[in-house]
Amino acid sequence: MNRLKLFIPLMLFVVLAVFLGLGLGKDPSYLPSALIDKPVPEFTLPDLYDAEHMISDKELRGEPYLINIWATWCPSCRVEHPFLNKLSEQGVKIVGLNYKDERGPALEWLKNFSDPYQVSIADKSGRLGLDLGVYGAPETFVVDAQGIIRYKHVGVVDERVWRSKLAPIYNQ
Repeated sequence: MNRLKLFIPLMLFVVLAVFLGLGLGKDPSYLPSALIDKPVPEFTLPDLYDAEHMISDKELRGEPYLINIWATWCPSCRVEHPFLNKLSEQGVKIVGLNYKDERGPALEWLKNFSDPYQVSIADKSGRLGLDLGVYGAPETFVVDAQGIIRYKHVGVVDERVWRSKLAPIYNQ
């Protein structure tokens, strides 16, 4: 019985090592979304540039697009912004959702770093972000021409993410 007690720490270590190994093999940017294969939630929100002009989900249908959640307070958004500009120059339609941010600093950001968004939506209260299940910024959704969400990416969009995850779905 005393010999058996000697093996308890070893068995605990092996169990912990297995769980740690399983956890390390997972993609930390993968956060499942209940909205995959469902329509973009209905919304009517102000245009970031013209608060009097309202934008609705129905206006965005007709061609595939990305919804990019961003904010001036988000350091990772600054990292991905140059690549979003590159995608926009290549003809990728990107809808910017300015999330829980102030209009003035957001407009200044787009002026200083260039605007990759064909449509810029102001979500100051974060309501649409909440409806989309946003955890924070940046997050990017791939939406098909019918307004159905096909994929959600949490984190920075760069060349690798675009080629391996987003482009194959966007180009379908």
